[in-house]
Order: sequence, then structure tokens, then C-alpha cells
Amino acid sequence: MFTQFKNIDTAFRHIKRFSLFVIVGCVLLSGFAIHKSYEQVEKAQNRIHILYNGKVLEAIASDKKSNLEVELRDHIKTFHHYFFSLSPDDRAIKATISKALYLADESAKKQSDNLQESGYYNNIISANISQEIEIDSTRLDINQYPYAFICYATQKLIRSTSTVSRKLVTQGKVRDIKSQTDNNPHGFLIQQWEILVNQDVPLKP
Repeated sequence: MFTQFKNIDTAFRHIKRFSLFVIVGCVLLSGFAIHKSYEQVEKAQNRIHILYNGKVLEAIASDKKSNLEVELRDHIKTFHHYFFSLSPDDRAIKATISKALYLADESAKKQSDNLQESGYYNNIISANISQEIEIDSTRLDINQYPYAFICYATQKLIRSTSTVSRKLVTQGKVRDIKSQTDNNPHGFLIQQWEILVNQDVPLKP
């Protein structure tokens, strides 16, 4: 009789252990299924369909982080283009500088005011100079926020009789302002911006 009770107790422990394994397995399987379901829903939400010329095209949406470095470089390039691409026209200069100032804080406004006070813009107008800029490279540090950068560029001051090239190096930091507008499509703002080097490139003999 005691042997029978012992066998029943052993069988009960086996059943209990087996039931526990089944329950744990069901929980793990349910958790995996829920996780995969959320992944599939997220993927589906990132896919958008565009109707173009009567055809349905599929596109994949991506967040800013996936293209962070590309967007930062373009923001920096756009700012420098507006700030340094100048025509010998007062209204055109004011228009491009105004566009640049939407992309940076008061440090850029201070640089613009210094150029204005020194008569730089007046010299461009009176001498009929067109100024162009080409970004050579941009060094970025995206491992620390706000993102520090150093921009290397070449300026060209074009007169009717000659063209002068200047070496330009600037530095600053970029922060995310969490909103995008028509005037600031990337939603970044350059801060602590300063010009490190702005000097004529010697002519090659």
C-alpha cells in the first residue's frame, strides 16, 4: 500500500514538472509570437503607398537617426552655401543671409554683423564681385551631442578681370530642434559657429 502511495506521489511530481514545462513553453512561445507580431506591424506602418500617374508605388519610411550623418552634412553644407554665396546686389545678399540665419543661432548673426560693420558686403557690391563656395569636406562627431563639426571649403571671389580663391575653415556644433519647417527642413540648428581660417590661396607658379 505504501508502495502504491509512493508511486502516486512520484507520478504526481512528474505530472507537475511536465505541466510546469508546458506552461513555461507556452509563455515563451506566446511572447515570441507577440514580439514578431509587433515587428510585422511596425514594418507595415513603415511602408507607404504612393499613387503616381495611376500607378501604386511602394516606399519605405525611415526615421532621422537612420540618415543622421547625411542630414547633418547637408544642413551644414546648405548653411555655408547661403552664408557665403553672394551676389553684388544688396537685396540678394540680405535674402541669402536671411536664409542662412534660419539654420543657425546668434553666433552666425554675430559673424554677419561683423562683416556688415567692416564693410565687406559693401565692397562686394561696389567692386561687382560674385562669391561662390565649394565644400571640400566636413568632419563630424556624431558620438557626442550636440554634434561637433569642422567644415573645410574653398571660396571663389569672381571679378570681371580675375578670380581669387580663399581657404575657409569653420567649426561649430549642431543640435536637433525636434521640428522641421520650410525654412529649416532638416530640423537642426548650428550653434557656437566660428570662422577659423579665411585666407587667400597662393597662386601656383
